[in-house]
Amino acid sequence: MKFGVGQSVKRVEDFRLLTGAGRYTDDLQLPGTLFAVTLRSPYGHAVIRSIDTAPALAVEGVVAVYTYKDIAEYGEVPCLVPLSGPIKTPRTLLAAERVRFVGDGVAFVVAETREAARAGAEAIEVDYDELPVVASIDAAIAPGAPKVWPDAPSNLIFDWQLGDGEGAAKGIAGAHHVASLRIVQNRVAPTSMEVRAAVGEYDATTGFTLTFGGQGVAAGRPMIAGILRTTPDQVRVVTGDVGGGFGMKAFMYPEYVLVLHAARALGKPVKWTGERSDAFQTDSHGRAMVSDAKLGFDKDGMITALQVETWSDLGAYQAQFGPAIQTMAGGRIIGGVYRIPAIHNHVHGVMTNTAPVDAYRGAGRPESTYIMERLIEAGARTLGIPADEIRRRNLLRPDELPHHNGLGLEFDVGNFPAVLDKALADADWAGFPARKAAAAKRGHRYGRGMAYYVEIAGGGSQDEFADIKVNPAGIVEAAVGTQSNGQGHETVYAQVLAERLGIPMEQVRIVQGDTNRLDQGNGTGGSRSMAWGGAATLQAGDEMVARGIELAKTALDDANVDYSEGVFRARATNRTLSLAELATLHPGALDGRARYKPDNPRPTFPNGCHIAEVEIDPETGTTKVARYSLCDDLGILVNPMLVQGQIHGGVAQGLGQALLEDVVYSDDAQLVTGSFMDYGMPRADDMPHIHFDTLGTPSPTNPLGVKGCGEAGTIGAMPSIINAIIDALDGVQIEMPATVEKVWRACQALETRVAAE
Repeated sequence: MKFGVGQSVKRVEDFRLLTGAGRYTDDLQLPGTLFAVTLRSPYGHAVIRSIDTAPALAVEGVVAVYTYKDIAEYGEVPCLVPLSGPIKTPRTLLAAERVRFVGDGVAFVVAETREAARAGAEAIEVDYDELPVVASIDAAIAPGAPKVWPDAPSNLIFDWQLGDGEGAAKGIAGAHHVASLRIVQNRVAPTSMEVRAAVGEYDATTGFTLTFGGQGVAAGRPMIAGILRTTPDQVRVVTGDVGGGFGMKAFMYPEYVLVLHAARALGKPVKWTGERSDAFQTDSHGRAMVSDAKLGFDKDGMITALQVETWSDLGAYQAQFGPAIQTMAGGRIIGGVYRIPAIHNHVHGVMTNTAPVDAYRGAGRPESTYIMERLIEAGARTLGIPADEIRRRNLLRPDELPHHNGLGLEFDVGNFPAVLDKALADADWAGFPARKAAAAKRGHRYGRGMAYYVEIAGGGSQDEFADIKVNPAGIVEAAVGTQSNGQGHETVYAQVLAERLGIPMEQVRIVQGDTNRLDQGNGTGGSRSMAWGGAATLQAGDEMVARGIELAKTALDDANVDYSEGVFRARATNRTLSLAELATLHPGALDGRARYKPDNPRPTFPNGCHIAEVEIDPETGTTKVARYSLCDDLGILVNPMLVQGQIHGGVAQGLGQALLEDVVYSDDAQLVTGSFMDYGMPRADDMPHIHFDTLGTPSPTNPLGVKGCGEAGTIGAMPSIINAIIDALDGVQIEMPATVEKVWRACQALETRVAAE
């Protein structure tokens, strides 16, 4: 059908967004709104001796100042997956007796204007007793290091292991060759276009209303209620349009509860809108880890074992999902879809006096792929086996699936060698030597890098919901439990439901982001929306049709009624009723809520091969990604154009981390990269043309056959670009970000070495 599944339909939300009609949190203008600013710690670690708020209250326009003692009865921002045993790292809404990173909230100032709130925050006098800090993994694990949490035995807060330790050790010991690398993965800041913001309201009858830019409303409502010491029915959560999330906006932050407290205390709406400095200091960061990794090979280049030991920087507090990112999320996928007899993954959780680290686009899967693809490329270079051939020898074949990877995952379907071959053809692999020679004539270095990735997407046991209402005009309104952060959900959900019901897309309206409309759902994250939310929408459509058929049997006086293309038909008489007519006859009777929960919830495994070529000017160290091509297996594509857009965005973020982005703290835990003047971001002219291709194997885990695409670009881009740079540097290892200075120094060292030879 027109605009059905598999077609590149233009996004229906774009007209609203491009003409300025989008509704973001800060656009909400309520009568009598007060404005809030958070006073943040300038120290990485300090005891709070006293806080004098009187000077702030004397500022014209300031109406209230809250410190910990004012909100002490509230709960803490919880860590949902703590791995630290008896050692807790509780994060209160405002610092109680101690601050643990630059940006830790100390006071919350509410005023009649933003300017007055800022002035009030600046007027507060805080007496700090500065303490020693640990601002890096190395500093935190050094003997005698100052402790972020005094009650903990050390800054190593947990020790997590998975796999066959003895088998991996034997496989490494008996290997013909071992690729061994220390791999540093730089800390990055999510830097969404729309900064975090929140508006709090309170009504004595209906309770609290929080409007914020997030990645789901229903899942966070019980958490907010728990912190406020109230019940979920007293909390409404609303999200409008969201300007980027990347995982960071899936989490709870203190300001979301503080605006509700202030709204109740002051009897007026309270708005907090962060500034970019707030974002750099306090939005959960990503990656931040160091790994010692070994990959063993026999003489034919077949992998014998993989050993990885990682130190993962968690920041000053265990964030909501922070401990799970390099363990349960990414730790189980390490080794990819290669045939590896034994894998052992060992992760240490490390506390530092820095911003908390949590899920960032890919959430552990990019990190694991980066380690594996760096290792296999290093092994290929030493063994003298082409990069494509060593992968082909070790990739699992279709006849070997399903395959248990030894870390608790079962890869179900795929044709990894075919994806590899298609990627090679798309990249003109055979034409690389000519391009390298042409670059050499220009005095430039030229290299290529490959990465074969796999990720875990859409898994877990979290069910999903969709709620359908049909109005007398025949418009089908579907409320979904996920939340678009720019992915185009209003379009793809409408495509899915319109095709299922056989009605035009214009007859479908998708709504999201209000617990008063749908109070169940687990939000967006981990590329789960179409696998779970799409399946729930299909189920809701099927259940609506089933209800309609039963109603139509009576209305059409026929025990046998069929449905197609928005019309119910009696078989015996061929009498018909449209959706609109049936909805008019039985108001509300077609409405209903579906809960999608498969008996055996399993993840999907998006995978693909990304190939990058880079050109380096050794005189300046400038690196340009000259060519970029990929072939992904993302299952069924509901809307190929939107998928391509997701891949482009993911590649941009992977390229940014590979070449430019780096959150830097000084030794005294001061944030050095606290603005766009200091933090490198990719620009349009940094991006290459991306040749996008797919070879999809439908996923058996969900009725749409989708696998998810949100993280794929990032996962493939980081290792393929860095591997290309290493190739251009004749095998000299370089870590992210491969900045101009790093690359220039590597080029100079190579020239010195060549001259000496």
